[in-house]
Amino acid sequence: MSYRSILRPDVVPLAEEDQFYRIEVACEADHSDRKVDLGIGAYRDDNGQSWILPSVKRAQDILIRDPSFNHDYLPVEGNVSFTSAAQKIILGADSPAIKENRLCPFQTISGTGAVSLASCFLSEFMPSTTILVPTETWTVHWDIFAKAHLQADSYPYLSANENTLDLDGMLSALKSARPGSIVLLHPCAHNPTGIDPTDEQWKEIAMVFYEQNLVPLFDCAYQGFASGSLSQDNFAIRHFVEEGFEIIIAQSFSKIMGLYGQQVGVFHYIAPPGSDALNTVNRVASQIALRQLATISTPPSYGARIASIILNNPGLLGEWKENLHTMFTRITQMRRVLYQELTLLGTPGNWEQITRQTGMFSYTDVTAAQVQELQTRWHVYILSSGRISMAGLNTHNVRYFAEALDDVVRRIK
Repeated sequence: MSYRSILRPDVVPLAEEDQFYRIEVACEADHSDRKVDLGIGAYRDDNGQSWILPSVKRAQDILIRDPSFNHDYLPVEGNVSFTSAAQKIILGADSPAIKENRLCPFQTISGTGAVSLASCFLSEFMPSTTILVPTETWTVHWDIFAKAHLQADSYPYLSANENTLDLDGMLSALKSARPGSIVLLHPCAHNPTGIDPTDEQWKEIAMVFYEQNLVPLFDCAYQGFASGSLSQDNFAIRHFVEEGFEIIIAQSFSKIMGLYGQQVGVFHYIAPPGSDALNTVNRVASQIALRQLATISTPPSYGARIASIILNNPGLLGEWKENLHTMFTRITQMRRVLYQELTLLGTPGNWEQITRQTGMFSYTDVTAAQVQELQTRWHVYILSSGRISMAGLNTHNVRYFAEALDDVVRRIK
């Protein structure tokens, strides 16, 4: 007599393979000397190597030499010295929300954990379980919202023919949204398009939020990568706070501190101003704590301690900002060089968008067939959507990539 598994194929079907994982596996198995990995969402230096930020190295040294260093559990809300400092980075030290104590932060497993925690909370307590998501977004967003039983609908973001922001389409969709709906927003360095609203456009967007009583959920993973300035890149969030909105923010330090494997993030809830703000914050915090306990218990400590040392040490904070600007500058340079190379080759199409876009990624018009040809013939790996990671380009491979792109654009339609 044999035991039969309950988890038959008709009960547990094989999940579709994640495209990020699929590309990673294929790239890892490719031993070509000319291989170019433009799929990974991680910063690489001009030699194609991972870069441990000098400020992070110094913070690690301080942490390891600290006689009080240990591996004890953190409280459910995480490392408070870290989350308090993270508030000032995302909101500005002079934020009215901080001064009026109408916010609660919880340390999370990076930005993904913050979005997941927010989704779990919102699906249970918001009067509307509809969340509006830009048509172009990080693909994992859709999975997170589905697992949280939120009804995810899309709103226009990218103008298909011009590779610019479709502001009219976006505003029209928001004006038609049910009051109380949640709206996912990328405050800067939009993933995957690299196209952000201007400050004036953000003001227009905020006005529609006010008219429709919509709730913004900001996913902020790339602060500093759009303009090189932390303060400039958080304009949208600061404006919404100043206008008195109820706001949820998912903040990640994975990219901006290079702490990818440490998964350092923060969930922020900000109550609108008013006499009941503190009470609202306390009630929300109590519910978030329960959901945090039920999923991860308490967050990991090592990466948060490194981040806390940097953010609370004026010297290291200044050095980190310089490190962040170094990454921004190199990525911006690669945009210019790639555009110049494509121009010299006379590559068919309009490639000016590469220099107009910001952040780690560039959204191209490369088709799925061309993406496949890049991989098969040229050993170049990008997402099927045509998104390329500018951080994977360097002075040693940018011309080769331009030649590969030129070839497939001419031959494959």
